[in-house]
Amino acid sequence: MVRVNSGKNGQQKRGAAVRFENLMKSFGDVLAVNNISLHIQEGEFLTLLGPSGSGKTTTLMMVAGFEMPSSGEIFVGSESMTFKPPHKRNIGMVFQNYALFPHMTVADNISFPLKMRKVPSSEIEVRVKEVLKLVRLPGMEQRYPKQLSGGQQQRIALARALVFNPSVLLMDEPLGALDKKLREHMQLEIKHIQEELGITVIYVTHDQEEALTMSDRIAVMNEGRIEQVGRADELYEWPVNRFVADFIGESNFFEGCVEGFEENWISIACENEIRVLIPLQKEVEIGRNVCLALRPEKCLFVDHHEREHYNLTRGVIEDVVYVGEITKYRVKLPKGETFILKQQNRLGVKNHRRGDQVVVGWHYEDMRIVKK
Repeated sequence: MVRVNSGKNGQQKRGAAVRFENLMKSFGDVLAVNNISLHIQEGEFLTLLGPSGSGKTTTLMMVAGFEMPSSGEIFVGSESMTFKPPHKRNIGMVFQNYALFPHMTVADNISFPLKMRKVPSSEIEVRVKEVLKLVRLPGMEQRYPKQLSGGQQQRIALARALVFNPSVLLMDEPLGALDKKLREHMQLEIKHIQEELGITVIYVTHDQEEALTMSDRIAVMNEGRIEQVGRADELYEWPVNRFVADFIGESNFFEGCVEGFEENWISIACENEIRVLIPLQKEVEIGRNVCLALRPEKCLFVDHHEREHYNLTRGVIEDVVYVGEITKYRVKLPKGETFILKQQNRLGVKNHRRGDQVVVGWHYEDMRIVKK
């Protein structure tokens, strides 16, 4: 039966830990996954996030057993799954296109993996009812996929993946076919079910907002490598390199050279002739070239130059884009560079127009040194 094992009521989590050790996968001369190692905790929601071709889906397929690694190992719990066939891994899978059998009823679709495991009919009926209740679609047993909405079909696909009590659930872009409102609703539903069951989830997406919303941790992938692993706030506030800072959210970048030190600050002369101060974040030397990242929402328009602990620069507004809760400004700096600023739309905030000359400021603490 589908058992609920949440941390909230003190029951033991159902999910198993997953571990990659030096995992590699090549397709001919193409290295799709490049020597990645990662430990996923039992009951954790881990997202593999990255652009197309970054290796995230290939990694997921190796965990599922649909692709064999070129080298390295995959463990679920303490057991190596590297060369086990998919049906012996006790792993559930949800695909983007749902992969429901159109000629089967909802009950038959959900019960299919149980019949393959030769579960008794009486138990199958109980499990199907339980899992339909879990995904909030009770009484849908006799409907066919074509009679269901996209969101309902996705819930049925999720129910089928959960009905045989897997220790790990894999999800490959499962919400990509849904509209924005329904996608956002399903994000919360999936996260709620995962927490309720305490199951381990490995989730693949290229959608940064989706990853930030759902994940306990995120592994950012690029060109087959893991660039950084951490909580959403860690990745957003402290990206380790330019790729992560640019891929998760949006950033302004500055190239500069370390000039010296002033109390607890590093003084940096940027190529655009802006001089900035930032905290002593890392070991840096005078004369070292650095790349700086700054989030657009950390910036503001300044009415005067007397603002303590703020870096300042002048510019001219090139473009104004209203996007509901915020207005996005593109500012042209004195040397021609483009600077993005996001300002929340609320009472008392001054709006600017294209062509306005402005002073832009940001707090010393909000700028980061990142690797190129």
